Amino acid sequence: MSKKIYIDFSYFIILAATFGGVIVLGAFVAPVIFHTDKILVGMLMDHYNAGIIMGEIFHRFSYWIYFVALFVVVYEAAIYKTGQRDAISFASAVTVVFSSLMFSAVYSPKILAMQALGAEATRSDTFSNIHIASEIDFKILAVSLIVLFVRRLMLLRTN
Repeated sequence: MSKKIYIDFSYFIILAATFGGVIVLGAFVAPVIFHTDKILVGMLMDHYNAGIIMGEIFHRFSYWIYFVALFVVVYEAAIYKTGQRDAISFASAVTVVFSSLMFSAVYSPKILAMQALGAEATRSDTFSNIHIASEIDFKILAVSLIVLFVRRLMLLRTN
C-alpha cells in the first residue's frame, strides 16, 4: 500500500472522530450537564456551575479542534497542490477551518472569561448572544465536517 492511502485514511478518521465529538458534546453531554435536576437525587447543580463544567469540557475539546484545523489546512493544501481541486471540498474545508478557529479562539475563551466574572455575567444579554453564536458555529462545524468527509470520500472513490 502506498503512503497516500494511510494519509487519506488518517484524514477520514480525524474528520469522522471530530464529527463524532461535536455530536456527542452537543447532543449528549450538554443536555445531561444542564439537566442534572432530572438525573440527580437529593443534589442539584445550578445552571452556573453546570456551565463551568461544560466550559471546561469545551476548552479541552478546543485543543483537538486546533489540531483538526491545522490538519485540514495541510491536507487540503497538499491535495490542491497536486491539481486535485474541487469547489465543494474546498468550501467545506474553509468552513471547517473558519468555524473551528471561531469556536476555539473566539467563543470558548469569551465564554470562559465571562464565567470567570461570576454568575451575574452569565445572565447578561452579551453572554447569551455569544453562547447562541457558539452553538450556531458548532452546528456549522458539524455540517461542514460531514460534507467534507462525504465529498472527499466521493472524490477518492472516483480516482
